[in-house]
Amino acid sequence: MPNINTTITLPVETQTFYDRTLLKRMLPYLVFMRFAQKKSIPKKSGKKINFRRYTPLPPATTPLTEGVTPEGETLNVDQVEAVVKFYGRHIENSDELDLVGIDDSLTESSELLGEQAGLTLDTLTRNEVCSGTNVQYAGGVTGTSNVTAKISSEEVKKAVRTLKKANAPTIDGSYIGVIDPDISYDIQNDPLWMDVSKYSGGKAIMDGEIGKLGGVRFIETTNTLVKEGKIHCAMIIGKDAYGAVDIANKNSGQKPRIILKTFESGGTSDPLEQRQTVGWKAPHVAVRLNELAMVRLEVAVSE
Repeated sequence: MPNINTTITLPVETQTFYDRTLLKRMLPYLVFMRFAQKKSIPKKSGKKINFRRYTPLPPATTPLTEGVTPEGETLNVDQVEAVVKFYGRHIENSDELDLVGIDDSLTESSELLGEQAGLTLDTLTRNEVCSGTNVQYAGGVTGTSNVTAKISSEEVKKAVRTLKKANAPTIDGSYIGVIDPDISYDIQNDPLWMDVSKYSGGKAIMDGEIGKLGGVRFIETTNTLVKEGKIHCAMIIGKDAYGAVDIANKNSGQKPRIILKTFESGGTSDPLEQRQTVGWKAPHVAVRLNELAMVRLEVAVSE
């Protein structure tokens, strides 16, 4: 009698192909995660992950005395602990679809799941980042419901002033603004706006970068937060404002991966080999590290 509990192992080359397909379709959606402080998950170390932030040292205003060694400074490190959770979904394909379908159902499924995985992890990060307490309401009003003003160079410069007063470090010399197409439409009408096509020299253009204004390089994405159905949130971000799992680290305990179950792998649960599944699974957590290193700018937008 044949053994019906045989384990089917995919060739390494096949698994690598689908893993690359997943990651390729994930990357364009990882906008908020791109600017996080990254931490990997060491293997066999549990689900907790620690992010670090250092307390700045005060100015040393007391002059040195000849021959006398001053007291040393104390390096203060705050550790922010977070618990990693796992996320994932799968698609089930039938043997009939695989046989008569015009497209390669497995590859198409992997690509769709890659998009879903990227959007999922970025949305989780966005939700954490946009829950920050450092908020600026356009027009100088109080509260989301009272916002009627659109984004402008003055609003951007005010947010930058807030970050500079808090000594928030920049990311490669600039702060990063994450905005959606509606905010993008309005800000590009500002006379101080510089389109990315007009940059000369300097740093390489980032994926999704559309222009700069007031010391902020702006990245456009459709995955931003909209409150009350009409008030759009732009995030102006400095370095190490928040942290997230480093999903790109090859030495991490877990990386996003594609999981394939072939028609032959179902055993008694699929006696006629009618089902094939493909899914993704990934670890994730995002945590705010420094409220003063990011500003949520809430604005109205043009119709």
